[in-house]
Amino acid sequence: MGILNLTPDSFFDGGNYQNEKSVLNRAEQIITEGAQIIDLGAYSTRPGAKQVSVEEEFHRLQPAVKCIRKEFPDAILSIDTFRSIIAKQIVDEFGACIINDISGGTMDKGMYEIVGELKVPYIMMHIQGTPQNMQNKPIYHDLMKEMMNFFKQRISLLKEFGVQDIIVDPGFGFGKTIDHNYEIMGKLQEFTSLKCPLLVGISRKSMIYKFLGGDPTTSLNGTTALNMMALNRGANLLRVHDVKDAVECVQLYNRITSVGDGNIQ
Repeated sequence: MGILNLTPDSFFDGGNYQNEKSVLNRAEQIITEGAQIIDLGAYSTRPGAKQVSVEEEFHRLQPAVKCIRKEFPDAILSIDTFRSIIAKQIVDEFGACIINDISGGTMDKGMYEIVGELKVPYIMMHIQGTPQNMQNKPIYHDLMKEMMNFFKQRISLLKEFGVQDIIVDPGFGFGKTIDHNYEIMGKLQEFTSLKCPLLVGISRKSMIYKFLGGDPTTSLNGTTALNMMALNRGANLLRVHDVKDAVECVQLYNRITSVGDGNIQ
């Protein structure tokens, strides 16, 4: 999954894709470098991000989806939104898209019903709090147990609304400390018991550069290392800024597992 941020304030590439030409160039790059999905987001969810109105989010998304649909009609699109009205408006106008909800349905009580009506795949991410407050000293009594309970309960609820294509995302960096993030990575395989595809998004995040030093621009090597670890622990989908590097990571992982038992020692 290649990231296409339509926001002016995303932590890594905010402001890079603000017109049709730059959007199409990025979409073409994502496709050419081998990604299977383009993930479009119009509401920055970095820690402390400013709130964006429904109107502004749609104003950013609509023209981008329109031009990509026209130029790349076969591309699989994912809409990164926690708002059911945005999900409905985009799917009604442009056809089926994956809905990628960073709140797992906690920030819009109508999301599950809408996704069920639209009959589209749904990515359910775990978050504690909201983007505005999620990093204000997040606390868990039992991190993995609480996350697993969250997913189990919400998968059951989604199925009651008729949603069958469910992808789970642990939400690295969303209401988690650095220690929480590495505990999740170390125990990532536990999420495979949910019997849903597993998405991992750690691309250039602070869990890398706050541990190794540097900043988002210097965190590609750390991203690739963690992506390989995630694949070995059951990840089915990688959400990344650097598609070519992630595709090579997947190819190398597949080459290793094709001749061995899949466990990297």
